[in-house]
Amino acid sequence: MNPASSKPVSAHVLDAAIAWQLTLDSSSPLEREEFAKWHAANEEHARAWRQLGMLDQRFSVANGPARSALLQSREGIRRRVRKLGSGLASVVAVVGLSLFAAEHYLPLDYWLADQRTATGEQRTVRLADGTVINLNTHSAVDVRFNEKQRLIVLQEGEILIETGHGDARPFIVETREGRMRALGTRFLVKREEQGTRLSVLQSAVAAHPQSDPQEQILREGQQVLIRNNGLGAVVALNPGADAWTRGMLVVDNARLEDLIHELGRYRRGHLGITPEVADLRITGSFPLHDTDKALSALLPTLPVQIEQHTPWWVTVAKADPKP
Repeated sequence: MNPASSKPVSAHVLDAAIAWQLTLDSSSPLEREEFAKWHAANEEHARAWRQLGMLDQRFSVANGPARSALLQSREGIRRRVRKLGSGLASVVAVVGLSLFAAEHYLPLDYWLADQRTATGEQRTVRLADGTVINLNTHSAVDVRFNEKQRLIVLQEGEILIETGHGDARPFIVETREGRMRALGTRFLVKREEQGTRLSVLQSAVAAHPQSDPQEQILREGQQVLIRNNGLGAVVALNPGADAWTRGMLVVDNARLEDLIHELGRYRRGHLGITPEVADLRITGSFPLHDTDKALSALLPTLPVQIEQHTPWWVTVAKADPKP
């Protein structure tokens, strides 16, 4: 097997691949042409499509309502994997378990997490100790409290933590890259491609990389990228870092490509940008629960246009010259 084909694909690209697979069951020539563009645009797109093909082959339900139901129902998949029911659901669960466990599709930990959100969804959870967790789009956590500690495992995405008071047990957030020990605080933890980003909104947090014995305390208004073998530079917190909890994305002199990438986390399908406008700068506030409205807000201030051929394929491109 080609090692590249076994790498997990991002949630954003996976959503797009699922949407295309369902669309192509009854697609028009224009939609098939747009799919071909999407497939060729990026190696990860092609890899996601191959992995969906592997899923179909292993489930032997390549056509019909069974496949559509499987691909559309994340909660149904989770129930099937956990309960291992009867009939076709059992076959799907058993085969799917081995596929997910190999991370050919999405990490199994996301599907089996105690709390999780879908793309574009946000949720607030209050724990027994009074701690409040805000889950951002496509996020997943496990809650593992015992008599010695209060442990939250962030499997995917981003959370805002407001720790409960009056409990002597240490409060810890863990990711693959390390551990963060709260010191009576309010803070953000976000999984990124390069590592885990810790942002302290109030009080302080002690950061401990997985393979580094040293622990460093971050104070209010600071952020750092935690890697498995150490910490990055401690820098000032980005303005509006927690604005997503109020349904907004706030940027200050950001690259347009970075803004589009962030908006893409909140919508299904493909949201892309052409190289000609990627380096334009933008400042403003954008609604996360209506990303079409957020994209439209770019038009009065930047020389761009929004190209939308299907609901699943949108590109921000350079505006055509006026006649």
